[in-house]
Amino acid sequence: MEIETTAIDGLVFLTPKRFGDNRGFFCESWNADRMRAAGYDIDFVQDNHSMSEQVGTLRGLHFQAPPHAQAKLVRCGRGRLFDVAVDVRRGSPTYGQWVGAELSFDNGRQLLIPEGFLHGFVTLEPMTEIIYKCSHGYAPEADGSVHWDSCGIDWPLTGTPTLSEKDEKAVSLADFDSPFEI
Repeated sequence: MEIETTAIDGLVFLTPKRFGDNRGFFCESWNADRMRAAGYDIDFVQDNHSMSEQVGTLRGLHFQAPPHAQAKLVRCGRGRLFDVAVDVRRGSPTYGQWVGAELSFDNGRQLLIPEGFLHGFVTLEPMTEIIYKCSHGYAPEADGSVHWDSCGIDWPLTGTPTLSEKDEKAVSLADFDSPFEI
């Protein structure tokens, strides 16, 4: 597993080694023992999978507040997407800063997002699937969203994105009272 750090502490890209032959490939997307040895001790308890039919579908920026906060391991199962994490840990020197990158079936990259970050993505191809592990189960009372265009993210969009009603009505980062601390 290749581990690539980012400018924001705790936020890393993971690229599993693919073992291929004429049938296709095999890879380990997560190995708890190996990742624990590398300093990443996360107990994932839920796997999620969503598919977006249209290019320009934007989901996020989502979070789940403590005590139900979630770390996530995000990858693209089919297609291509631009994935983003925004640091919203009060007291963090990188509060409000974001990291984004293309995740695709072809490149096999994954983004490991610790608790205390907003997460979102926009699809770059039709029928794009995102698959992600979470360290805590879904808790509707802790679910929240920050408006996608309030964090200065350079989204690779042409035109207006397709949004859910929840994401259309989300608060701006300037009006967000973060429940996360460093």
